[in-house]
Amino acid sequence: MELTGKKVLVTGGGSGIGLGIALALAAEGCRVAIAGRGEKRLREAAARFSGQPPIVFRTCDVSLRDDVARLFAWLEEQRLLPLDILVASAGINIARRKMCELDPADWDRVLAINATGVYNCMHAALPGMRAQREGLIVNISSIAGKRAMALGGPAYCASKFAATALGTAVGLEERAHGIRVTNIYPGEVDTPILEQRPVPVPPEKRAQMVHPEDIAACVVTIAKLPPNVLVPELVITPLYQEYA
Repeated sequence: MELTGKKVLVTGGGSGIGLGIALALAAEGCRVAIAGRGEKRLREAAARFSGQPPIVFRTCDVSLRDDVARLFAWLEEQRLLPLDILVASAGINIARRKMCELDPADWDRVLAINATGVYNCMHAALPGMRAQREGLIVNISSIAGKRAMALGGPAYCASKFAATALGTAVGLEERAHGIRVTNIYPGEVDTPILEQRPVPVPPEKRAQMVHPEDIAACVVTIAKLPPNVLVPELVITPLYQEYA
């Protein structure tokens, strides 16, 4: 399918996986908006694409429903609704992630952004997609949302399991309206979230990881599939990382 002119929102689009996907879709001719919490980061991210149409941006904390409502009102002003593609890529983790040291406030924050934030954006995007009888939602989960692992920590794993179940359940419901939901489960990816690791990751290890552009290439391929074809799940890991 031709992607030129498709209307796209990428949350968490200021860096990492979200930015990689935003740049790739913009290069395909999509009209891309990115959202995130930091205006400076979003501005710099949008400036990395010099083609047409330009990437536009808006600050938004996806965990706050009123903030998401304001984001979608702005998208309406930008004539970017109804969305053709929503990429839910906003996510965080914390350094003190073991259960014995996990602060309840950090638990709340991780769940609010990684799980409730996905719900808030889906809830806002789905009415327009239903009305046009077509749409693609790409939900960036994690292999920690399919296999609980010590590396992610209890809060992150719980939030990603929730995001996984949400994407799967919504996909089952909304296929009757022509809406496709793809859950993507990355393994270790070289993104700024690694800065929250309890132990710093050396450069040589980061070089071996999956990179945002690798995931972006998969998203472009999925977006180009005909509307009667669905990729429900995609696992992508670096070669060294075991997944079974």
